[in-house]
Amino acid sequence: MVISSSSRGSSKHRPGFHILVLTIGFIIGGFMTHFCRRFLPAGAVKEFLTTGVTPSFGPVSIDLVILKFALGPVALDVSLLSLAGVLVAYLIARSLF
Repeated sequence: MVISSSSRGSSKHRPGFHILVLTIGFIIGGFMTHFCRRFLPAGAVKEFLTTGVTPSFGPVSIDLVILKFALGPVALDVSLLSLAGVLVAYLIARSLF
């Protein structure tokens, strides 16, 4: 019987590392999407690369009697280039760590 010394599963990194890689990837992908929306000529390639889905939620009001504030709306613009940015960030992080 073999007992693994790690109880975290097959991943050797903590969840914070994965969240950081996803965040960096979406930022890189967002810059690529913005760049292509601005500089690519109108056509099928521009539409294919820059069309995205934008899920959103909010605003959320929080009333704590002493403190009252609202959060939102929060939206995430997901396009093919933003997913490519996540892939690039993952490959770079995997090669470095």
